[in-house]
Amino acid sequence: MTDNVASPVGPLVTGSEIARLAGVTRAAVSNWRRRYDDFPAPAAGAGNGPLYALAEVQQWLDKQRKGRELSPEVELWQGMRAAYGEQMIAGLAAVAAVLAGEPGPGLPDDIAPRLRELARAGEPVDLVNGLTERFIDSARRAGSDQVTPERVVRAVCHFAPELPAGATVFDPACGIGVLLLSVASETGTRCRGQEADVDSARFAQLRADLLGRSQVHVVTGDSLRADAWTDLKADLVVCDPPAGVTEWGREELLLDSRWELGVPSKAEGELAWLQHAYAHTEPGGQVVMVMPASAAYRKAGRRIRSELVRRGILRQVVALPPGTATSHALPVHLWCLRRPENTTGTDTDHTVRMVDLTGNSPDGSLEPRPDQVADVPLIELLDDTVDLTPGSHLRSRHRDYPGEYAALREELEGQIRRLAALLPELVAGGGPGSLDAATTSVADLARAGLVAYEGPEPVSASEQLDTDYLRGFLRSSVNARRSTSASGTYRLDGRGSRIPRMGIDDQRRYGSVFRALSAFEEGMRKADELSRRLAEIARDGLATGALAPRE
Repeated sequence: MTDNVASPVGPLVTGSEIARLAGVTRAAVSNWRRRYDDFPAPAAGAGNGPLYALAEVQQWLDKQRKGRELSPEVELWQGMRAAYGEQMIAGLAAVAAVLAGEPGPGLPDDIAPRLRELARAGEPVDLVNGLTERFIDSARRAGSDQVTPERVVRAVCHFAPELPAGATVFDPACGIGVLLLSVASETGTRCRGQEADVDSARFAQLRADLLGRSQVHVVTGDSLRADAWTDLKADLVVCDPPAGVTEWGREELLLDSRWELGVPSKAEGELAWLQHAYAHTEPGGQVVMVMPASAAYRKAGRRIRSELVRRGILRQVVALPPGTATSHALPVHLWCLRRPENTTGTDTDHTVRMVDLTGNSPDGSLEPRPDQVADVPLIELLDDTVDLTPGSHLRSRHRDYPGEYAALREELEGQIRRLAALLPELVAGGGPGSLDAATTSVADLARAGLVAYEGPEPVSASEQLDTDYLRGFLRSSVNARRSTSASGTYRLDGRGSRIPRMGIDDQRRYGSVFRALSAFEEGMRKADELSRRLAEIARDGLATGALAPRE
């Protein structure tokens, strides 16, 4: 959340809230800031999150005739922001308690009258839902992870199974209840939740009461350390667990019976939440879990991932588009589990569906295209890494092996033909040592100004010397020995090397051959890389059935 603290100038507003007040876009407000010298200066905040005094903004809008009358709901929200700042959830809970007729901490004097006015004018549930939407929107814009982002909620609802009548849904880290109440939208569904933050749990319960959801029961407490629902077995468990938390209680929970798949490491708190959720499913019950993408391949979680696959518990992994979790740009996954109905606790007669939506817009369709889905046999997942990243399995299945193999083979054949053409025709010379008699040191050439050092290798600085001729002799094994120091380090400048004395025409004749040899060496390196890629595609294609030997 932004720095929404009480200010001596009264309630503060963001640029987005100014846009809503004026009925314009956020871009229009940014334009006003640049164009109008008298636009109010920020009263707090800095950089990308300036906050403005509401009274000054309203006065400026009235002066410019750009404003409209401030609604009582907006006045209430701004007053709550000024009074509660970063403790806005406590403010929401206090408002909900008053609307529900329950005792609780009193409201500030400037908020209570506004609340009473709004309560008389409309339905309390509409007011609470409106304030909740404003809070979710402010958390989204601030990049906060206080509530499950709307896009993640939409994805979980899309991939969650259809619930039978009278089903039980459980969320062990329910926050203010957004995910729980969205998934279990039917009023007859039994909803159970637990949340460590007292204000969040209280608001979730009060909002459910105001919605008339009598089957909703949310309690306060740390689900891992103090499970309040030890006997609960649900048809569906949904959870967006705290991310990156290492102090989740591993040392005190080492012997806990919930670790059916193995004791999670300290760094794998998400896998502790996953097993806690799974422990609360009945036979045939399912789990839809929001997981960081790294949980699919981190070494520390390999054993637990292996057990999920080996026992047939894991049914689907969905990689959501980047930007779905608005607090960061990294992709997140949904892991979908199902508890086997048989007494052995295993069900291996199926595949794991891998869905990769990372190329989609976060606001686009969640229904995958055929090329974004692969049903992967369990045996293929049970290797040394047990990588559950959907993209790694989809690439191999939707790859055009025949087309890639044919194209690479044609490229390699062309490269081999070019290599053969590059090899110069050489004839017998005067014999070893025949050029040793008339030689010149590179150091002497440099002192005479014929050699320059402008890069990693020397170049000719005169029309009397050919660069390819110079470098070709410097790279020979004879000069390599001369240019190697006592420590074994090769000196590229070759100042101690010697080259034969020849006329410029002979130098160019030798230089063209040396140049062809360098091109041949570079071509061989490319051919080696092509050969490696070609053999890899051929092996993988044969192994997956995408390629077959010719009859």
